[in-house]
Amino acid sequence: MSRGRSGHKERVKTAKGRKLGSTKWLERQLNDPYVKKAKADGYRSRAAYKLIELDERFKFVRRSRAIVDLGIAPGGWAQVVRKFTPKASVVGIDLLAIDPIDGVTIFEMDFMDDAAPDRLIEALGTKPDLVLSDMAANTVGHQQTDHLRTMGLVEAGAYFAIENLEKGGVFVAKVLAGGTDNELLTLLKKHFKTVKHAKPPASRKGSSEWYVVAQGFKGS
Repeated sequence: MSRGRSGHKERVKTAKGRKLGSTKWLERQLNDPYVKKAKADGYRSRAAYKLIELDERFKFVRRSRAIVDLGIAPGGWAQVVRKFTPKASVVGIDLLAIDPIDGVTIFEMDFMDDAAPDRLIEALGTKPDLVLSDMAANTVGHQQTDHLRTMGLVEAGAYFAIENLEKGGVFVAKVLAGGTDNELLTLLKKHFKTVKHAKPPASRKGSSEWYVVAQGFKGS
């Protein structure tokens, strides 16, 4: 790997046993300004800036006092929430183990486990006014299958929000391929006053991810 100098991109040699795709990913990471900024600002991932940019546009984080973070690993979103609303109650869940975050209750378990929703609400101690979902299914390499699996998680997150949110609450989720499926979009529009799509600048241009922001939960 060459030494990084001002104005010069770092290049990564294709090591023995390393696939070309992995080399390109590593090179992209090394030259990604959001990755560098995350390290400088103490965030665990560049995804923190996606939430920051979404909040700059839609103003939902700073107004929240009880937050559920679905797919919390590696913890960048929870770090943003703690920084912007340090007095808020925050619980998160993920299959992956992550290092503790001060002030955040973390469950290492599958959100699709029947026991997960009750455990999250019990730990929160009240109805959430913000449900965040950055969940994505593990990819199998088949685009349609990967899309369906991830959107299935998004839909599960949406139902969780609808069943548990405080009136006026907000649901924010990562979706794929430029938007939500029609059924999910219809569901959200039925239960929220406004439903909008956004692609924050921190989301890579070549990525198929977008975010849906559903605000003003009408109540169950």
